[in-house]
Amino acid sequence: MKFVYGKQDWKTFERGEESCYLMTNGLGGFSSLTVTGSCSRNDHAVLMACVHSPNHRYNMIHRLEEVLHVGNRKVHISSQDNGENNGREEGWLYQTGFTYGDYPQWTYLVDGVEVVKTIALAQGSNTVGISYEIRNFSGKDVKLDVYPHLQFVPKGALLDKGQEFVIEGRRISAGGQSLFVSTDGTFRELPLRFHDSLFYAYDICDGRPETGCTAVNHVVSAEVPARCGKLPLGKTLHMVYGMGAEPDHEPELPSMEEIIRGVEAYRNGLRKQAGFPDGTASVLAAGANQFVSHRESTGKKTILAGFPFFEDWGRDTMIAVSGCCLATGQYGTAKSILQTFMAYCQKGLMPNLFPEGSNAARYNTVDAALLFVLAVYEYYGKTKDGDFVKSAYGTMAEIVEWYEKGTDYGIKMDEDGLITAGSGYDQVTWMDVRVGDILPTPRHGKPVEINAYWYNALRIMEEFAPFGAGDGKDYGRMAERVKESFGAKFWNDGAGCLKDVLSGTEADGQIRCNQIWAVSLPFSVLSPERERQVVEVVFRELYTPYGLRTLSPQDKEFHAFYGGKQLERDLAYHQGTVWVFPLGGYYLAYLKVNGYTEEAKACVRRQLEVMDAALREGCIGQLPEIYDGGNPVSSKGCFAQAWSVGEILRVYDALR
Repeated sequence: MKFVYGKQDWKTFERGEESCYLMTNGLGGFSSLTVTGSCSRNDHAVLMACVHSPNHRYNMIHRLEEVLHVGNRKVHISSQDNGENNGREEGWLYQTGFTYGDYPQWTYLVDGVEVVKTIALAQGSNTVGISYEIRNFSGKDVKLDVYPHLQFVPKGALLDKGQEFVIEGRRISAGGQSLFVSTDGTFRELPLRFHDSLFYAYDICDGRPETGCTAVNHVVSAEVPARCGKLPLGKTLHMVYGMGAEPDHEPELPSMEEIIRGVEAYRNGLRKQAGFPDGTASVLAAGANQFVSHRESTGKKTILAGFPFFEDWGRDTMIAVSGCCLATGQYGTAKSILQTFMAYCQKGLMPNLFPEGSNAARYNTVDAALLFVLAVYEYYGKTKDGDFVKSAYGTMAEIVEWYEKGTDYGIKMDEDGLITAGSGYDQVTWMDVRVGDILPTPRHGKPVEINAYWYNALRIMEEFAPFGAGDGKDYGRMAERVKESFGAKFWNDGAGCLKDVLSGTEADGQIRCNQIWAVSLPFSVLSPERERQVVEVVFRELYTPYGLRTLSPQDKEFHAFYGGKQLERDLAYHQGTVWVFPLGGYYLAYLKVNGYTEEAKACVRRQLEVMDAALREGCIGQLPEIYDGGNPVSSKGCFAQAWSVGEILRVYDALR
């Protein structure tokens, strides 16, 4: 599927900054600009390289300034807001088209000169290709000047105007990093100048720094003379920028054509492997792989939680792996990811953050380890790889043992068989916001989804017992006790649904989306009638076409809007804000309670149709982290979120 945009989509400069593209390289690096080619965020970049996979990123080429000369006329075809006192580059006025399939293309038209720009990011390396196809119908001499705006700073950092940039042959060096260039245009070094007035409209609305700085030290040009015959004269300008495996290693850069062929072949392979008959699902299957990255510290695969902000987190990975890898047929990748987590299991816990340099791994999550057991179960269901289950069985048994007797962060099985977790300032579930001494959603005690995961983990261990040379009866007895306690203590008769947590506070009775996983998981901890009631209440109170609200609008703590400074954002984050990923649990639960009938599947397919609109807004071909809880119309938070894509892919997988 190719996404096609026209001038109607950038009627104003502001409209043109509403959507962006994303390309990733499998190392943690990426390329992302708006549909008008501007940077509306500090984290936008033509080339965001990753020098130590997957999280040590450098914003190398932030943007491209493009000036077209037609005879004596000079116009910017690039677009960028340079702040109130410095004006804008108004290239969007000359832009006639934008498309995104496997890579983005922009089309411009100025006085009979058509320019088609293409950017492509090489898979597996920090290399970006840029080309400009220039067709001259103007009858005048034409020249295109391209000024790469450089930063060479860690992702999210601000460029210091004291930083030096040095050009030596094909090498550009600054900030301890080197970038090499290959071009068939005219390369000319310029006196270094800094531009410190870039305005980031989509950072200021999130309370982040609103301005940025870039450096320009060279220009690449191409000339197309006036037409002499019947046919227009044309020329294609190619530019390839890449980093070596080592800072001082000069790489052999591929051609633009080689980069494009590689990208197309790679993404076509992903879509073919996934085999979805639905076009939207096929787009998401290719998009899902954009989160998969090499992790240098383990030598295996990992999943980045979201772009442009997040790293690879244990909880997010364990939720995303089923949809992003298993539903798409990427079984080897899923296995590699699970093996990585097995190696880092400690006291029955899976890391929420992997070790980086001198920083130790962090294990502040109660759900990642239980979700690991579920992921192994789903992997086995897809592959029947019994040898892997045997290799993982010891780790899964260790998880259950530590949860039963107690481990860090107050995680332990209570006398009733239920899991309790968290105390003080611990934030161990996915609603893990802390603002100084404020815990908007502490959820200390017995969270509903954690105990649904716990019950399923016990049933899985009961079923997997032969892989560990056991009979599983002890796991079965524990599971029965959990089921009895769960039904007796979590059911809220007055609301006709499940309590969110057992803590002895007012939070227990809040209607939240976490209860949906007690229905959607493979082993039912509730009766069929109660499962149906949960689905109905969640639909009535929390459902939107783009995700589930985290809190009922009827609740006094409900926040309809997410935005502003960090305190304001964090206080709204789980207090009504719509999250996309729980929607997958809702649809799977709906299908389950309706017996996966064709009528139920048709209903879900119809409701999923609006995902086509979501894929066009925000990050093209991706699903975001969140939307406002009141009127969910614009994507917010991370513009591309792994578990959002993964959970919706699980639904498409169930609909095959």
